[in-house]
Amino acid sequence: MSSLFAFPNPVNEYAARVTAGLVVVLALATAVTGSVWGLLALAAGFWLRVLFGPRVSPLALLSVKVITPWLGKAKLVPGPPKRFAQGLGAAISTIALLLFLAGAAPAAWTVLGLLVVAASLEAVLGFCAGCVIFGFLQRRGLIPADVCEACNNISLRRS
Repeated sequence: MSSLFAFPNPVNEYAARVTAGLVVVLALATAVTGSVWGLLALAAGFWLRVLFGPRVSPLALLSVKVITPWLGKAKLVPGPPKRFAQGLGAAISTIALLLFLAGAAPAAWTVLGLLVVAASLEAVLGFCAGCVIFGFLQRRGLIPADVCEACNNISLRRS
């Protein structure tokens, strides 16, 4: 059962960046069309990635199986911060969806805009806001050190 909910560790940073780029495209298309279905797809995709890793999420599968291998690049980074970032994306996209369903469309689009900014930073610059928050929380002892030993021990990090 634990393998069903497994998340890869390490993670190919380029695959994470491509997935983030796909999230940006879907989020912008959703905002342009005003589609509740796009909000639902974004939220469901994030929940699938946080719960099951890239194995069942359509965006992650496209990224991991099609686009990233074509790029021919791999840069391995710790998985737990990326999973945490996916969890933040799940929360933010779900909030946007719930706001939209509650009739607060302007608030929903504002929240979706925050998601676009964060995903764009990841896709374009490789800056993972969720990973930074994860590190901050881990340094303060709110996330146990053993959750991500490589995050704590510089000698375990790969370049």
